[in-house]
Amino acid sequence: MLIMSSLSGSDADLTNLSDSDDTMVLQKALKEGSAMKDIGHAGTAMRFLTAYYATCDGEVILTGSDRMKERPIGPLVEALSGLGAHIEYLEKEGCPPLKIFGGLQAGGSIAIDGGISSQFISALMMVGPVLEGGLHITLTGDVVSATYIEMTLALMNLCGIGATFDGQQIVIPQEPYTLDRFTVESDWSGASYWYLVASLSPGSKIFLPHLLEESLQGDSALVRLFEPLGVVSLFGDKGVTLEVEKRSKPGGMQHDFTGCPDLVQTYAVTLCAQDVPFRFSGTRTLRVKETDRISALQTELGKLGFVIDSDQGGDWISWDGTRCEPEKDPVIHTYHDHRMAMAFAPLAGRFGSITIDDPMVVTKSYPDFWKDLEKAGFRISPA
Repeated sequence: MLIMSSLSGSDADLTNLSDSDDTMVLQKALKEGSAMKDIGHAGTAMRFLTAYYATCDGEVILTGSDRMKERPIGPLVEALSGLGAHIEYLEKEGCPPLKIFGGLQAGGSIAIDGGISSQFISALMMVGPVLEGGLHITLTGDVVSATYIEMTLALMNLCGIGATFDGQQIVIPQEPYTLDRFTVESDWSGASYWYLVASLSPGSKIFLPHLLEESLQGDSALVRLFEPLGVVSLFGDKGVTLEVEKRSKPGGMQHDFTGCPDLVQTYAVTLCAQDVPFRFSGTRTLRVKETDRISALQTELGKLGFVIDSDQGGDWISWDGTRCEPEKDPVIHTYHDHRMAMAFAPLAGRFGSITIDDPMVVTKSYPDFWKDLEKAGFRISPA
């Protein structure tokens, strides 16, 4: 919404914006006139701003953390270059930092691999309406995270753009964004940690504001995923209340996370804590997130006694119930990944206590996470 508001040329009133690092970084980059934009660990900001600045006047350097400089951005740069953008790699080929020479005006037709991060595709979609003739995107191969593409499309159309998506073809006309005010829905990814807390707390009741039953977010799949574990979602005008019913433990769980990969860590941790075997598919993109999330899960759950299996490509991840000797007083490493910290912290409800290394990594998406855990009765103290 921040990108679309800026592309509209208006000062739209956006309410319920997140106070996360990612949001703050993006707002700062859009507001400040400096030609050097350091977005730290914010992968979403890197992808969205690459396309955004390609359409603006002037030159910009986009850089970030050491991990960001390892994360691929080549497919997005190639697609923009195919439209006539001029973008240079300043260090490693195919990765940030980037020098972007603005001024891209012409739209047209491009093809891009649908199996890459949906953030590349959303970045292209959002600049489509400001390009001459609009933009026609053909997605090749299997499309991952289609729910994020559909969310971007729906938000664009709420802002006056008559874009369409049929599963492989995205057609975006040249039209002005019309945006006055908008209330941003809260983050279902962040809500996942409270579903985990609830599942380990029989009899609990947790209210989460500004979450909608008819959500555009793929991560609202939480509602269905946690029902077999007894977590019931009761929706009202102001949000959702979680209540926990006692149910017999499922014998095993399977799910395709292609549309909601950010839930994998939370759900894997939850099922291990409940001693429920699982097999997840649609996990390939986890190899190139803030860290290699599959490897991180295998290492850190191993410290707690759970032997997690996966294929080399990351197409699936599973736990068949196999246990190993847990470490005494294990320290859970986060690998600069906010979701590792927040997925493992609620395990204090299962193991009595849990120690998290680099706890403030949560500010990337949920700065008040530790305060909110304390509100729920957890005791937080320095290690």
